[in-house]
Amino acid sequence: MKTAILSRNHSGGPPPGRRERKRSETRQRIFRAAMRLFAERGFFNTTVEDITDAADVGKGTFFNYFPSKEHVLGVLHEVQLSKVEEARSAAQAGKLPIHDLLRQFMRRIAEEPGRSQLLARGLLATLFSSEPVRIMLLETMTRGRRILGDVLKLGQERGEIRRDLRPEEMARVFQQSVLGTVLLWSLHPPASLNKRLDATFEIFWAGIRASRELPS
Repeated sequence: MKTAILSRNHSGGPPPGRRERKRSETRQRIFRAAMRLFAERGFFNTTVEDITDAADVGKGTFFNYFPSKEHVLGVLHEVQLSKVEEARSAAQAGKLPIHDLLRQFMRRIAEEPGRSQLLARGLLATLFSSEPVRIMLLETMTRGRRILGDVLKLGQERGEIRRDLRPEEMARVFQQSVLGTVLLWSLHPPASLNKRLDATFEIFWAGIRASRELPS
């Protein structure tokens, strides 16, 4: 399933024109080519020239969109935020129990870094070697935590999640759980990331679920 990338048009105004659509398509093509190479070769073994060759664009075009290879990851952060927003919309629609929605969301949020262990290790390593990436990640996780907090608050209002825990703190633990699981998975021999995520999620859920034996 192809992941949607956040649209730049959030105002409900007219759809983007042809030039803007072309720019968006080029940006996405560069991003997808980079992510494919990062997964196959690793982040640090992939050059800007490798990316431009794979995306069939010139170096000048690349630098029109991204100041550096590290900045390509900014699009990944947009992708991740779009997934959190989709989870909130699904929670508001109320068609799934919060347990099922959060379990699916944990898998979805790990899809991109989970494309390969090489990719996961490279993405995690950039946090220690690139200040711009670290700042982008902190901003993304802060915004994502607020949105995920809305989902958890809805779960509390429906009696599915304990009400004595702060939604933002539960969201923080959720993020820590995903990052920790992906990190450990990336360091071990090939194994199923989804199985590890499912086990992590059930332990997380056991700590936040509402007890049916107690009054809400």
